[in-house]
Amino acid sequence: MKPTTIFSLALVATTQFLGAYAATKTTSSTPTQQPSTVPIQDQLTSHGCYKSGGNLTLASGVKYLSSGSCWEHCADAKYTVMGLHAASCYCGTVYPPVEDVTKDSKCNYPCPYYDQESCGGLADGIFSIWNTGVDIIVEDMEPVSSSTSAAASSTKESSKSTSAPTSATTSDPAAQSSGDGDSDSGSDSGGEKKKTNTAAIAAGSVVGVVAIAAIIGVAVFFVRRRRNAEIEEEHRRNAAVNAFINGSKPPGSSGSISMTDSRLDPVMAHRRLSDGSIADNQDYSRRILRVTNA
Repeated sequence: MKPTTIFSLALVATTQFLGAYAATKTTSSTPTQQPSTVPIQDQLTSHGCYKSGGNLTLASGVKYLSSGSCWEHCADAKYTVMGLHAASCYCGTVYPPVEDVTKDSKCNYPCPYYDQESCGGLADGIFSIWNTGVDIIVEDMEPVSSSTSAAASSTKESSKSTSAPTSATTSDPAAQSSGDGDSDSGSDSGGEKKKTNTAAIAAGSVVGVVAIAAIIGVAVFFVRRRRNAEIEEEHRRNAAVNAFINGSKPPGSSGSISMTDSRLDPVMAHRRLSDGSIADNQDYSRRILRVTNA
């Protein structure tokens, strides 16, 4: 056998062996979905495999997709949740609904630039959900069906509560009319009480004003009377002084009291007060008998 033939056979065998090894290696390399763990601040942690992405939004411009590149994009934008689906990166603020949690084995699609890591699954829109570490406390999204049913039930309850009073009101018109009459009478009595209170307040105010005016009038009357008395007394005193100086009778209240001083009379100034009554040149030590006609 020629050496070239042997070499050709060896090359073909080697190629087949490498192809088989590569095929075996490719089929055996299954991506791993990390199980859900407790979130850690400022660290990327897995939150499990979900059947939907909830309200996560597609992040554009993420190259070389893997959990690391998607995390960098979502964390820089301050998103708390990220999701990996096939060759796309998603960001959001809440986890998908709890009822969408599924088995980790369904997240079996290898990430384009890190095939040992799972980027969700192609079937039924499977997502690999992660916590970005921006905030470790993240809420779960409310399922659409439950929120819709809750809204419908609340609408039914409100319609029932609205219709019940209407039926009760229309079923007993007599009670309604009597209730209206009571309310009217109550309003009338309330109006009368209000009018009475207003009249009493007005009367009290008028009486108070009149009383204050009367007190002020009496005070002014007494002040004026006292002032007039003082003026009259001062006038009388001035008149007496003038009369005393001029030697005339001063005006008195009765007109009978004389205020003349005898010492101001020139005739009386040269005689003694005892003149005409007892003689100075007589001796009154002896008894003197006088004859008088009885």
